[in-house]
Amino acid sequence: MTDTVVVVTSGAAPVAELALPAGALVVAADGGADAALALGLRVDVAIGDFDSIAPETLVAFEAAGTRLERHPAAKDATDLELALDEAVRLGARRILTLGSDGGRLDHLLGTLVLLAADRYAGVELDALLGEAHVHVIRSERTLAGEPGETISLFALGGPAAGIATAGLRYPLDGETLPPGTSRGVSNEFAAAEARIALESGVLLAIRPA
Repeated sequence: MTDTVVVVTSGAAPVAELALPAGALVVAADGGADAALALGLRVDVAIGDFDSIAPETLVAFEAAGTRLERHPAAKDATDLELALDEAVRLGARRILTLGSDGGRLDHLLGTLVLLAADRYAGVELDALLGEAHVHVIRSERTLAGEPGETISLFALGGPAAGIATAGLRYPLDGETLPPGTSRGVSNEFAAAEARIALESGVLLAIRPA
């Protein structure tokens, strides 16, 4: 059992002053192994079909005793999904995903939808995708930010009902956001913290910068 697992995907950019909790494990999703090394992270598990990982990185991992989980190229799950599932198997209470906010649009959309999947409901999930912070909210979370910072709320997988916020410029009070509405776009932090609670459903809170 571990408190935090960091999942690194291909394209994860260098992060200034990236501080990980003591004892955090690192799972690299295929090409995320190269990104993890560039970030100065020690990889505990590398997983994927290894079609985008540098050969020298694999050699270094084998020498270091890193656990390698190889999967065929023709598979029914992305490398990120395999890595998130591995993080859950490791007993993570919180998963932090590091990745890119650019590249293929379908990959980015797939990442956002995957983060909100029901099977990860028991884990606190956050992502740093490029400069964007993404938080999965079920029940209630308090987020730290800067007054004036943009934050957008999106319902995924069905309506998010009974939403109540505090610390946002445009408060929500018992409201429902269905998927497909722009009602939650471009809100702002009104204080150094924002509390977002909901009675049912799941929200993605996205802070674009």
